[in-house]
Order: sequence, then structure tokens, then C-alpha cells
Amino acid sequence: MKKAELIFIPLPETGHLLSTIEFGKRLIDMDCRISMITILSMKLPYAPHADASLASLTASEPGIRLISLPEIQDPPPIKLLDTSSETYILDFVDKNIPFLKKTIRDLVSSSGEESNHVVGLILDFFCVGLIDIGREVNLPSYIFMTSNFGFLGFLQYLPERNRLLPSGFDETSGEDELTIPAFVNRVPAKVLPPGVLDKLSYVTLVKIGERLNEAKGILVNSFSEVEPHAAEHFSRRRDYPRAYPVGPVLNLTGRSNPGLVSAQYEEMMKWLDEQPDSSVLFLCFGSMGVFPAPQIKEIAHALEFVGCRFIWAIRTNMAGDGDPREPLPEGFVDRTMGRGIVCGWAPQVDILAHKATGGFVSHCGWNSIQESLWYGVPLATWPMYAEQQLNAFEMVKELGLAVEIRLDYVADGDRITLEIVSANEIATAVRSLMDGNNPIRKKVTEISAAARKAVSDGGSSLVATRDFIRDILEDHF
Repeated sequence: MKKAELIFIPLPETGHLLSTIEFGKRLIDMDCRISMITILSMKLPYAPHADASLASLTASEPGIRLISLPEIQDPPPIKLLDTSSETYILDFVDKNIPFLKKTIRDLVSSSGEESNHVVGLILDFFCVGLIDIGREVNLPSYIFMTSNFGFLGFLQYLPERNRLLPSGFDETSGEDELTIPAFVNRVPAKVLPPGVLDKLSYVTLVKIGERLNEAKGILVNSFSEVEPHAAEHFSRRRDYPRAYPVGPVLNLTGRSNPGLVSAQYEEMMKWLDEQPDSSVLFLCFGSMGVFPAPQIKEIAHALEFVGCRFIWAIRTNMAGDGDPREPLPEGFVDRTMGRGIVCGWAPQVDILAHKATGGFVSHCGWNSIQESLWYGVPLATWPMYAEQQLNAFEMVKELGLAVEIRLDYVADGDRITLEIVSANEIATAVRSLMDGNNPIRKKVTEISAAARKAVSDGGSSLVATRDFIRDILEDHF
């Protein structure tokens, strides 16, 4: 019997890789006709360990093949990453096109000689330029959207707005509100991805938005029950590629925790076991969530004001190897001994899964939001970069699923927010978050049940995934 092979091309960053690999596993598990997922791994200069991470995540999956591409000799200038990260990434992908084109052509030409037959490309949304390669080898290109319907709605909106206002957001005040069709509420300009304020990034985001329209379909790592209006918006659009709500696609096991030795891990989990249910506040801001020392001191003061139990992962530099205690107020560790843990890295999934965890202060990366919802842990929003401000707005204002600390905080390269969020402001939000009677807690519990139902037999996301499998295989079987 002829078997199908899919070629996945993810952006080699942790958040993108985790969900991409999990989706590949799901496809293999769901349909015996899909026997091979081939992942083409590009070497992103600022993510040097991506290959090793990919290898460890796929080692136990015989149906997933990893092909590492050569390192490009002329990567985009690193200073571009500080000022226009979106442009850096798109340029990086473009510079990989010669390697990608040759590898894809070789895979397609050899597929007739083996039992596997290449049937399509699954591209990260940053890899929209590779749709052209798909056309050249007569393969459909589907986009795997590692973010949500809200961000997809923003990318859909940008080209339409750009045709009317080609100057971008130069004259837009942060208080201006925009009508974006995928949102019920008008969206304040201040919660748009910070990249729209940089000319290069703005052009890049418009380009991504334009090219998404050329895909055969868009696989969105979300589910219709959590974003009902946005999901319905895309289901009604007949002039746009079909959007498949296939989430939540989560990696909940087998994730390594660099910087956390086994003894520290065991000690942390033992401490959690000893705490009352829903009593611990977890604070974690992602792999690039670095605060200046004055802000760390305000967070520390807030934790002392509130007096709740906590686990706080502090990154004092991008490498994550600094002493997390350095910028803390003098005596903080001693004063909170027994009711709080400060660390440089934390096992996020294991902490969120623990019954003692009652709240999550998060940077609002979409993977983190979905993990929090999956385990029924309400969160407070403190976005940092990329599309996280828009995620925070959607969670608080659009969906009523989170408590607001800030919606528009930015810590992105040179554009770090100068304003310090005060201890009182943080403490007020944390008290609300940890309040057992806060209606958000009940709503999050309901969404947690809906998420699990969505990916179980007959659930909305599994139905959408089966639709995708049918669509991509229909010309071959």
C-alpha cells in the first residue's frame, strides 16, 4: 500500500518546534496512510541548540525523520535581530531557500522509488516564501500557525489596512482603536505587536499577511471553543484559505529543563506536594523574558505585600546563567524562606499540572497560555515581545480568561518599556488572581474541560484535523 510523507519546515525556535513536532506525531497516530513526517531543520544563529532539541524530541518517533540543513555562510546581521526581529527571521529563511529547494526536490524525486509519496509541505508562518517551492514541485503548501486565531486575524487585517494607509502606524496614537474583523472589540493600537512600529518589521508583517492568502490551508494551534468569534470569522471567509482549528497542540512530556539539575527538580516538586491546593503563584516569563533590576525589585516587594506562596523563575540575562538572586532586595530570600522558591529556570508544565498551583503570571506566549488553560490555572498577563501584547488583550478583554497586570508592556530588543510596573499594581492583580471566588477561575476550569474535549474522539479539533488529512490526501488515495 502506498504511504504518504509530509515535509514540515518549522522555525527552529523552541516554542515553534514543540507544537510542530506534536502535530506531526498526531497526524501519524491518526491515519495509518501517513507513515513519514520529514522535518527540515534550519540552523538559526541565535538558537544553536535547536538541532539537539529536535533530535531529543523525535528520538522515540520512528515515523519522524530529521534532516539538518547546512549552516548558511552569510546570515543576516545580528543587529537586525535587536531592531527588527521579524525581518531578521524572514531574511534568514530566504537565505536558506537554495538548501531547502534542493532538499525538497530530492525528496520529491526519490519518493516514487520508495513506498512513501510526498504529498505536501507544512510551513511555519515565517516560511511563507517557501510556497513558491511548493508550486515548483507541484505540492500544496499548508501553513502551521503556532499562534492563535487572533494573531491570524491581525495578519489578515494588515495587508487590507496597508492598501488604505501605506504609511503604516506612524501617525497612530497608542490610544487609537482599530476595527479588526476577527475581534469582537475594537483593538487598541498599543497592544499590537511592537514590530508594527518599526518600518522594516511592519513591511515584513504585511508581506507575511499577503502571502498567507496563497496557502492551500492554515492549521491554527487553537480550538474554536476558546476563540469562538475569531474561529467563526475564518469559517465564514470564502475568499481566504481554509483555517483548521487543530489545537491545543501541546508538548506536555519529555521536555528538558536546562539549568535545573535533578536534585533541584525533586526538591521543587516535593515542596509543591506539601502546599495546599491552588495556593502557589507561579511567575515565569519565557526564554527571553528578562527584566531590569528595578522591575525585579518591584515584583519581589509585591510578593512580600501579598504574602502568598510562590515559585518565581527569574532570568537575569539572555543566556539564563546569571544568579537569579543578584537583583533581589536584600533579605528577600530569607524573609520568604519556606513559602517561596526563586530559580533561574522552572519546569513549567510540571508546575502548572500540580494541584498546588493556583495562578500563573505569564508573558502570554501562546504555548504558555494553552498550557495554563489545559491545566485550569488562571493567569495574569505581563506580555514582553512578539504578539504577546495582542494575546494578553484577547485573554483579558476579548475572552475574559485572565487578570490584567499589563497589556502593553514591551521588552523587545532596544524597545524595552521605560516605565516600571509598581509593586502595588502587581500586588493588586495577584490578589485578584489568587482569589478563589474570582469568576475567571470558574471560566478557566470550563475552558480546560473544553480543551480536553476538543482533542478527544469526536472533538472539534480532531474533526478539523481529520478534515485536513482528507484534504491533503484526496488526490493520492
